[in-house]
Amino acid sequence: MNKKKYVLVGTGGRAEFFYSAIAKQFSETSELVAFCDINQTRMDYANQLLEEKYGYSKVRTYPPGQFEQMLESEKPDAVIVTSVDRTHHIYIIRALELGCDVITEKPMTVDEDKCQDILDAVKRTGRQVRVAFNYRYAPHHTKARELIMDGVIGDVHSIHFEWLLNTMHGADYFRRWHRDKRNSGGLLVHKSTHHFDLVNFWIGSQPEEVFAFGDLLFYGRENAEQRGATSFYERATGNPNAKDDPFALHLDENPHLKAMYLEAEHEDGYRRDQSVFGDGISIEDTLGVIVRYKNKAILTYSLNAYMPWEGYRIAFNGSKGRMEMTIVEQSYVNSGGDKALEGALMNKRILVYPMWKPPYEVEVEEGEGGHGGGDPILLQDMFGTPVNDRFNRAANHVDGARSILTGIAANRSIRTGQAVKVDDLVKF
Repeated sequence: MNKKKYVLVGTGGRAEFFYSAIAKQFSETSELVAFCDINQTRMDYANQLLEEKYGYSKVRTYPPGQFEQMLESEKPDAVIVTSVDRTHHIYIIRALELGCDVITEKPMTVDEDKCQDILDAVKRTGRQVRVAFNYRYAPHHTKARELIMDGVIGDVHSIHFEWLLNTMHGADYFRRWHRDKRNSGGLLVHKSTHHFDLVNFWIGSQPEEVFAFGDLLFYGRENAEQRGATSFYERATGNPNAKDDPFALHLDENPHLKAMYLEAEHEDGYRRDQSVFGDGISIEDTLGVIVRYKNKAILTYSLNAYMPWEGYRIAFNGSKGRMEMTIVEQSYVNSGGDKALEGALMNKRILVYPMWKPPYEVEVEEGEGGHGGGDPILLQDMFGTPVNDRFNRAANHVDGARSILTGIAANRSIRTGQAVKVDDLVKF
């Protein structure tokens, strides 16, 4: 059979998820032919992993200035985009214009203007964009969609969604490039795109109006000073002030992070181990959002990035009852260990409270792998042989846009103090 050819842009922490899958499980259907990145050292390390860890041949490497040359020379069927969020649109749009489909890591982009540009490019070129929403594929999330689709609690009228990021995973967003809102759109775009997509997916609707509050109340130097801290540092690695800080990340103590980031610093100056209590953090760590959907459902959502456990609680209130889901996830530092443990499930429970009948617990198959067992199923759907999916879990550019537009509208609401209508942001 003819293999589908891929190139990958951005060889940082998320890239290995994709290229390892092509090299190992899907080498009969897929072929990786090139990397593109601003950092040659990081591409060389990715090639080293391809060869030594996955038994795959090294691929050619290109700097960003040769992106178009790469597409012309390699003639890929699709481009995988795992670069910094604010650059996604550059590679997505140019790949579409040059005749390639795209698989992009979430979020699809970070603001409404870039989102509109992507939507226009898809319409203009007729090519496809796939957004890698692995959480849709987690068995417990699919089960929630199934129960709602089957009318178990009737029409969903309201959802309460509380997401907890702990002091390991949550803190990690404040060490790296995500801490600058220009790069990531803040947690309401970079992280919450997962959660807002799930709500759209579960209830089969889309956001209409958004209001939000958000602030930086725990991380950052000023907050630490208010709690009485007097010792500070810019980066953790090699700094004695970081020795006893439980929030510090020491790159020289983790061979993978050392090779990917510390030994690549001389090329682009990027520091992966910045202090979460330093200056220059422009994203929020404490967030509350209210969303009205086109089907009149109401979402109340909160995200806090400094909690003692990792996971979430969700309640769906419907015309025939209530459904509650509590999930506890494995804590992790991005790319700091086994990929299969990133967001891996530790505990789950789904309870249904029908009207006029006793409550009961719903049995759900145990998913294996990262993100609640969703990662392997997503990869099979993207790189394996597609099968009919009753739940329509594959996410396209419209799904990608609708998920980020909730967060983009929430960011605007935080800035202005006003509710924001999503239809005012972009035109589909």
